[in-house]
Parts: sequence; structure tokens; C-alpha cells
Amino acid sequence: MLKKLQQFKAMLAYKNSGKLGDFALLKSDFFSAKVAPEVAEKLRSVEGYYPPIDLDKLSQYPPGSFGREYADHMKRNNLKPLNVSPELDEVAKRNVFALRYVVTHDIFHVLLGFDTSYAGEIGVLAFAAAQNYSHSFKISLWLAKLLYPLLAPQQVQAIFVNLQKGRELGNKAKFLLGYRFEDHWQEPINDVRKHLDLPQFSPILH
Repeated sequence: MLKKLQQFKAMLAYKNSGKLGDFALLKSDFFSAKVAPEVAEKLRSVEGYYPPIDLDKLSQYPPGSFGREYADHMKRNNLKPLNVSPELDEVAKRNVFALRYVVTHDIFHVLLGFDTSYAGEIGVLAFAAAQNYSHSFKISLWLAKLLYPLLAPQQVQAIFVNLQKGRELGNKAKFLLGYRFEDHWQEPINDVRKHLDLPQFSPILH
């Protein structure tokens, strides 16, 4: 109980500091989402791996590159990368699953082609559930199927289309959560998609 209280206080402190990546990691660690042993094994390749993401640098990459498409997506939606501070290295190593999903959630949106609406979010959630990262995603997806149509009735059709699409993509794709995306920013985004067994499509023009 004392440990949970300490975790909660630390989580609030980072939230108030504006370090959203740290807050997101601590929040995931606090709720302790469990992963299956086979998933933990697949995540060994990204233990302790969380290089900082610099949007200004990625914005200089060529159009159509993975890094440029990611940076454009983040800036278009007024989002910031959820970078994790070095002082949380112990937490990051203890909860590789939480760290990796926090850092890569927006990357999933870009690679899968889902926007940040409720319909887009359920697509990413359905993908994660289909990839069997954690049972918690299946519970979250069940709740989202009930709540999202109520929160965004104008998106009902898109919500259920993306629900099915996310499941199909998750079943066909390689295990994305263990992939070192940050080593591939300079590559064409469709080359990255092809390597991960994801559909390739034209980058959005701005």
C-alpha cells in the first residue's frame, strides 16, 4: 500500500511538471498492466531503449520518410512526443511494456493510418488487442465499443469500420511493440510498413 502511495505521489509530481512522457509511464506502472510471458520475451529487444524524439530534426527529413510523416502527424495534431527522462530508467527497465506502448502509441497511428478521433483511437486499440500485448487492452476495447459511439455519435460508422480494420491489421502484422522504430526514421515510411507486414499507401500531402 505504501509503495502504491509513493508511486501515486510521484505520478502527480511529474504531471504537474509538464513531463507528459514521464507521467504516462508512471501512470502505466501504477496500474501495472500484466503481459504474458511470451510478450515479455518479445520485448527483450527494447529493454532500456527509449531514445529522445526530436520533432524539429524529424521535420527536416524528406517527404515520405517515416520520421517526416511522424513529425507532420504530431505537429498537425498539436501533439508532443512522450519522451521519458533518464531519471526514470529504473521504472523503464521494470516495466518495458508500459514504456514501449507510451512511447510508440502515436507511431502506431501514423503507420496504421488512423487519425486521432474516437474512430481512429479505437482502430489503434483494436490493433493492440489483436496483437495480444496485454489482456488490459481487450478490456479497454470492450469499454471503448460501448462508450465511443455515445461520445461521438457522428462517428459511429467509422468507429465500427476501424474496429474491424484494426483487428485485421493486428492479426496480419508482425509484433510491432518490440520493433525499434526510432532506428528507422530516415527510411521511406512504406518500406517500414512493408517490413512489418502492414498495408502500404500514399503519404498524406499537406
